[in-house]
Amino acid sequence: MITIYPGRKTRHSPDVDALLIEVSDEPIFHAEEEGQMLLHYSENDKLVLIEILDVQSFMTSDDANRTLFNQVQGAS
Repeated sequence: MITIYPGRKTRHSPDVDALLIEVSDEPIFHAEEEGQMLLHYSENDKLVLIEILDVQSFMTSDDANRTLFNQVQGAS
């Protein structure tokens, strides 16, 4: 397990090649699909969880890395 933010966790599920990045402890209200990412939001539209599908191919894409960086920056 890798810590990105103090008290936050990142998990990788190798069986489905998904990376889950916890950004907040708030309950998840809805999710939106953004390419290979599922972005989970609270009722107040605060980013709660980033789920990256097929993470090995995702991380080799410069465009995907910029998208992920922008989502994480907007959550802080």
